[in-house]
Amino acid sequence: MGEQSSLFERIGGEQGVSALVDAFYGRVLADSGLAPFFRGVGMEKLRSMQNQLFSAALGGPVRYTGRPISYAHDGLGIKPRHLQMFLEHFFETVSDLGLSKHDEIEIIDRINLYADHVTQTTSSSE
Repeated sequence: MGEQSSLFERIGGEQGVSALVDAFYGRVLADSGLAPFFRGVGMEKLRSMQNQLFSAALGGPVRYTGRPISYAHDGLGIKPRHLQMFLEHFFETVSDLGLSKHDEIEIIDRINLYADHVTQTTSSSE
């Protein structure tokens, strides 16, 4: 695809984002340090919201209709160390996509914009 295509298109559109979300949550749910955060969570709804969020963040023709990120994570006790574990799984998942390094970095940069909203802190706090 040409340089003018969006990250959403380069990742494979809706199918690519869905595969990314599925692979990513497979890793996250297998992590004993993160799995407890997802007990009792409706995973189909979560995956749907993540598909929307990732699609919108990557320039797709999708509007995120979920709750604000900070509101959705409020009171869950997510610390920067948990977010770091979560993001490491995300980075590994993205690197498995076979994209260019430039695209990998751009995807990671876009998702990292939401990090402080998850922990409701600044990146340097614990």
